[in-house]
Amino acid sequence: MTAPGAAEASEVAAEVTERRLHPVTPLRRAWAPVAVLIGWAVHDPDGTQRHLTRLTTTTLLIGLAVLVPAAALYGFCSWWFTHFAVTETELRIRTGLVFRRTAHIRLERIQAVDVTQPLLARVAGVAKLKLDVIGTDKKDELAFLGADEARTLRAELLARAAGFAPETAHEVGEAPSRQLLRVPPRVLALSLVLTGATWMSLAAALVVPPVLWLLTHSLWTVLAVALPLLGTAGASSVGRFVAEYDWTLGESPDGLRIDHGLLDRSHETVPPGRVQTVRIVEPLLWRRRGWVRVELDVAGSSNSVLVPVAPREIAEDVVARVLPGVSVPGPADLSPAPRGARWCVPLWWRGYGLAVTDAVFASRSGLLRRSLALVPHAKVQSVRMTQGPWERARGVADVCVDTGANKTVRARLRDAAEARELLAAQAERSRTGRRDARPDRWMA
Repeated sequence: MTAPGAAEASEVAAEVTERRLHPVTPLRRAWAPVAVLIGWAVHDPDGTQRHLTRLTTTTLLIGLAVLVPAAALYGFCSWWFTHFAVTETELRIRTGLVFRRTAHIRLERIQAVDVTQPLLARVAGVAKLKLDVIGTDKKDELAFLGADEARTLRAELLARAAGFAPETAHEVGEAPSRQLLRVPPRVLALSLVLTGATWMSLAAALVVPPVLWLLTHSLWTVLAVALPLLGTAGASSVGRFVAEYDWTLGESPDGLRIDHGLLDRSHETVPPGRVQTVRIVEPLLWRRRGWVRVELDVAGSSNSVLVPVAPREIAEDVVARVLPGVSVPGPADLSPAPRGARWCVPLWWRGYGLAVTDAVFASRSGLLRRSLALVPHAKVQSVRMTQGPWERARGVADVCVDTGANKTVRARLRDAAEARELLAAQAERSRTGRRDARPDRWMA
């Protein structure tokens, strides 16, 4: 005789249907054998050139006749043997033809579900679903799904992670969103022009190669140095503009939603309760316009930018939504480093400051590029005091707080007696903060 609970579980298990990815997926995966050949050619260019010179037209055609069907067969098989299913408790992904792999992703451990559309995927009407899961370094993904199917599945997973019953998760749909801000392309472009890193990387790309040519007269040496420098300059300006184009931030019950990208569109979610640190960054050339950049440390997530550029008032309002009940300390609220610190870090010691409120541990650093880090007391995993020999001689010390995102925020060059008091007080604030913190739940 079967117990009623076991019978119900077996009935639910029987209702689970596995689904395949979008039929366009084999075209993406068919590139894998070709990528292997390209990687071999780049690794050994001389050998590749020798082999190519020996090939006749007939041999080349035969090679293509074998390679193209093999690549197509690989893409088809990898698609055919990939299935996914949503059960009562998990998202199950089965992959592999020879070596089988089954990923069991617990729904309650999902903390972010992002939808991304590379340029060709947008043309084909498909999207990639990426999942941030607690305890994993890299994202699991489903690539590709139909654009509508990806959004529907995302809404279902978020609803199930929020605790909705399986029979009602389909009806919940995507939570409504209210737009908080949108960064105009003109403002984004001007902010990149006013960023010192852009000009420094561009100057290095223009100055270093001619100097190397005068010293070495070696074209390969110049190219080996110039190309990475040009790539860095492009990534710090054009690359950021393309990635952060049309940056839109919205608020919904499942968190703050971020949409951005010129070529590749991304739809990301900052999960509630998972933000460990918020940084307000203020480059020197932005201060006259009152602009700041807001960055994040999120446990188990790759989300690092919340607002690429915005007026300080709007940015502080966004921070208040990420960290409810937190007000950003102003310059007058920050306690500067003692004058004895000037012997440890000449001039730059003026950029350090500290403020501890009932809600956050706030540490400022930087003189030209100011950065104010806000750590909620409930997110502090450990606190410690460090003091080098030169700092001991000057009577100062650093207070470090570690967060759940494996990051450390330092309050540099505090008076040693103050640092000891802060160490004990911060440990107590963290215990109290964790006890009174709201649960990390979707749509809570």
